[in-house]
Amino acid sequence: MTAPVIEVRGLTKVYAGEGDAEVRALGGVDLTVHQGEYVALMGASGSGKSTLMHIIGCLDTPTGGEYLLGGEDTRSLSEDGLAQIRNERIGFVFQAFNLLPRTTALQNVELPLVYRGVPARERTERAVRALERVGLGERLYHRPNELSGGQKQRVAIARALVQDPTVLLADEPTGNLDSKSTRDVLELFDELHAEGRTIMLVTHEDEVGARAGRVIWMRDGQILPREGLEGHA
Repeated sequence: MTAPVIEVRGLTKVYAGEGDAEVRALGGVDLTVHQGEYVALMGASGSGKSTLMHIIGCLDTPTGGEYLLGGEDTRSLSEDGLAQIRNERIGFVFQAFNLLPRTTALQNVELPLVYRGVPARERTERAVRALERVGLGERLYHRPNELSGGQKQRVAIARALVQDPTVLLADEPTGNLDSKSTRDVLELFDELHAEGRTIMLVTHEDEVGARAGRVIWMRDGQILPREGLEGHA
């Protein structure tokens, strides 16, 4: 049996507060995500879901516990090693899109491949395919200010997919979108899940969480047991 894509054991994250106080953002989290799962992390603000997502995305490091990505223990990795994981094995989609405003959709999608040193012709071909996959084959040379919110998010999804990542992480991916654009983006996630992509997203929107195959609720830095979910669904 292959190793889980994501395996978290006893994960803790403690931040320094005022004076001698400490803020315990995560309090011993255990989580396993297998290849092809579509998981939604939900919970109130301050529940720890974004902290957990940032650690899974190697944007932050835990105070204690273990995090294995594809069976590899990330604790032993240097900053350069973590950066390599972020660039090659994790695709990020953010609420604010994070597109470079003065570059075209094609150039935005090519960017991760530039960092990896992929030759120009290959990265252009891959970026075109990624944009076509998200339905933007006719918007290759449009800049972000020439695109709708939904189109910007699809560019961001194409940028995440162009690396063929191990896992796609989305942090409130529909938070800045109108209802129609939200439906379009959620349908795209459905399609990617059907193709076998592993997807984990953070959301506070019930409509978004309902599309996932598994919903994980968090409160006070802990994952709630299934029997504690009454009133949350």
